[in-house]
Amino acid sequence: MNLVRSSLAGLRVLLALTLLLGLGYPLAVTGAGQVLFGWQADGSLVTADGSRTTDRSRAVGSALVGQQFTGDGWFHPRPSAAGDGYDTLASGGSNLGPESPELAATIIERRAQVAATEGVPAFDVPPDAVTASGSGLDPDISPAYAAIQVDRVAAARGLDPAQVRALVAEHTRGRTLGVLGDPRVDVLALNQAIARLA
Repeated sequence: MNLVRSSLAGLRVLLALTLLLGLGYPLAVTGAGQVLFGWQADGSLVTADGSRTTDRSRAVGSALVGQQFTGDGWFHPRPSAAGDGYDTLASGGSNLGPESPELAATIIERRAQVAATEGVPAFDVPPDAVTASGSGLDPDISPAYAAIQVDRVAAARGLDPAQVRALVAEHTRGRTLGVLGDPRVDVLALNQAIARLA
C-alpha cells in the first residue's frame, strides 16, 4: 500500500513539474520575449530600406547573421565556415587549430585573393578578411577590412570614395559598453545604405 501511495505521489509530482517546467515556463518565456523584445525574438530581421520588421516576407536579412555578398559593388563579409556561406543550420567554426597546415594554406590563399581584389599589398589585408568567426555567421567586419574595400565599391558604383568612406564611418559601431570587443562595421546595413545612395 505504501509503495502504491509513494508511486502515485511521485507521479503527481512528475506531472506537475512536467506541466510547469515543460509547458508553463517555455510559454511564459516565449510570451515575455514577444511582448518585451518582439523584434529580437523574431530573429532581428531587417527590410531592404534598413528598417526593423517581424514580417518574414519583407525581410532581406538579419542584423545578427551575416550573409554572402559578391560582386564589386558590395562590401564583402568575412569568410564563413558555416556550410555553403552563412548556413545557419551548419553554424560553427572550421575546428582547425593555429598549427594546422590546412588553415595556414587557406589563409595564404585568401590573403592573396583579397589583396588582388582590393588592389592592396598582402600585408595590408586584415585578419578578419581571411579567417572565419567561431560561429561562421558573424555579420560584422573590422573598420580596417571595410576601409580597403572603399575604392573598389566606389568605382563599381560610380560614387565618390569620400561618400563611401562617410557611410563606413556612419555604420561603424564602437566597443560594446565602451570596453568589450572591437569596433565593427555592420555589412548588411552598410550595403543597404550603398544601394540607397547609388
